Amino acid sequence: MQNRILLGIISLCLGVMVFSLQDPVIKAVSGRYPLMEVMAIRSIVSLPILLIIVHKDVGLRALFSPNYRLLGLRAAILFTSYTAYYLALAALPLADAVALYFMAPLFIIMLARPYLGEHISWPSAVTAVVGLIGVLVMVRPGQGVFEWAAMLSLLSAGLYGFSQLMARKLGSTESSTVMSFYQNGAYLIGAAVLGFALQTIGMENVTHPSLKFLVRPWIWPTLSDFLLMASCGFIASAGMILLSQAYRLAPANIVATFEYTGILWAPLWGFVFFAEVPQAATIMGAALIIGAGLFALNARLGARAPA
Repeated sequence: MQNRILLGIISLCLGVMVFSLQDPVIKAVSGRYPLMEVMAIRSIVSLPILLIIVHKDVGLRALFSPNYRLLGLRAAILFTSYTAYYLALAALPLADAVALYFMAPLFIIMLARPYLGEHISWPSAVTAVVGLIGVLVMVRPGQGVFEWAAMLSLLSAGLYGFSQLMARKLGSTESSTVMSFYQNGAYLIGAAVLGFALQTIGMENVTHPSLKFLVRPWIWPTLSDFLLMASCGFIASAGMILLSQAYRLAPANIVATFEYTGILWAPLWGFVFFAEVPQAATIMGAALIIGAGLFALNARLGARAPA
């Protein structure tokens, strides 16, 4: 059991790190292309990759699961979650959007008991609170967070949290690769259907940044932009598998605390891609997050050590 928990934590941390690479890529193309076009290209690239991985892991027959309704529902929830998150980024300062999104671990911990029947230990509760404090210290959300786009980020956090609780429940019978394939399928179908509907309706005169990112007309991408968007397909394939695997292997209220490690990558990518130098608050917040995670891990493994 200890090994499964540790492997789940490692998978979660790696998955969060991998997924964080999408943010600078999508930020780089968000001023020229609509979100649904970016998501569609990403999903098309991911499709053959995930098919190969599913075939090697459990065989393609596993895609015809008797749990297809739950798998499809979870995938649709995640499509809605990530759509809301990237629309929020278009209107909010990055610090505000990220701070609100990182309420997701708290949602997971709070819902783990009523939805999964998992016992919530006091180290997990303390870690969630300390991790949230670390997020707030690091990103220092300001008054601008109180605009309607903030609800998109909170909606994204809540939906993401619930989807990972579903992964924990489905994990006893479904592989992480199958869940990831369904998730990618929902992204592709959702992007195509919503994109077509929005282009048919025509809403080009909107002024809010979130709505502009949603309804901007599709255009043929340049080669460099296409490669950027396509790279998200490889990133997403790896990230979806790692995150689904994490919640299959370990109790949701344990691995959820390590979702906070995602905030550590934002300043790094900001420095690498945009020459942003981390401030003292970033370092302090990171120390709180890392300390809280190590505390939870030590408490969990210590409690299960043989007498």
